[in-house]
Amino acid sequence: MKIALDAMGGDYAPAEIVKGAVEAVQNYELEVILVGVVETIQAELAKYPPTDRIEIFPASQVIGMNEHPAAAIRKKKDASIVVATRLVKENVAQAVVSAGSTGAQMAAALFGLGRLEGVDRPAIATVVPTPRGPKIILDMGANVDCRAKHLVQFAFLGSIYAEQVLKITRPQVALLNIGEEETKGNEAVVTAYQILKGSSLNFIGNVEGRELFNTPADVIVCDGFVGNVVLKLTEGLASTLFGLLKEQFSRTWLTKLGAALVLPGLKELKRQLDYTEYGGAPLLGVDGVSIICHGSSQAKAIRHALRVARECVESSFVSVLKEQTPQIMNTGEETANDH
Repeated sequence: MKIALDAMGGDYAPAEIVKGAVEAVQNYELEVILVGVVETIQAELAKYPPTDRIEIFPASQVIGMNEHPAAAIRKKKDASIVVATRLVKENVAQAVVSAGSTGAQMAAALFGLGRLEGVDRPAIATVVPTPRGPKIILDMGANVDCRAKHLVQFAFLGSIYAEQVLKITRPQVALLNIGEEETKGNEAVVTAYQILKGSSLNFIGNVEGRELFNTPADVIVCDGFVGNVVLKLTEGLASTLFGLLKEQFSRTWLTKLGAALVLPGLKELKRQLDYTEYGGAPLLGVDGVSIICHGSSQAKAIRHALRVARECVESSFVSVLKEQTPQIMNTGEETANDH
């Protein structure tokens, strides 16, 4: 299996991207095609033992984080994310992974791979670690303004992904809302609730923000604006809490002694809450596997993102989506079209 990796995308490209690729081929059964400026990638690869499981594919341009995605895709035909996505379209690679501009990757996927039939808007599905196991939250930033039918489509996309890739039987689905009552929320969420209640999904109702990490739901649905705020708030809160703990434990010799006793438990907790363990988020609803990574991803996150890409390909969930989306995406469409 070959995975195209945008070597030029991300805050730490290309050094950490190349390092992640090297670690991935050492740990998983896959091959990586590093896409980008050949000389730059070669200089980074020279730091590691030679391997025949990594190759380089040239791309002379890079799309910056501040560039308008659609305009940049049209203007920069030889950008690394465009070329990497094209390799998937042409079946040279089975998946694409990038830590570059999320907007550019989405545009490249829409133009290069195309939407699946029945999907109006692809969604970013992020796996979030919780004490009750991993939860899928979508959308995490692809669609900031959503109508009811879009939320319903996200629910179906997330449920199929949970079933096919995470191997969760009959995943439970919930709407992220400001209250548990079905009448709470804005018009789109209230309408989506009624549609999902009558759908074939295992819909369990609304979940409030305070219950996000303790809900039995496996798939939590919201618009991209809310989802992105949740994601960044969660990351910031975890970082702040561990920073405060470190500060408190280093105050006196007694607290330092206590820190030594609880250190193993704290390390395990930090590992469980570490987003880099899950690597990247699939863009659900496009005709191919496209994994979006955090812009600040370093080698560990890239390695796990490549693992996620491999799991997505092995599960054939895109084929399952192709079979199911034309039928299921019309669920409640008549009701939702006006909302």
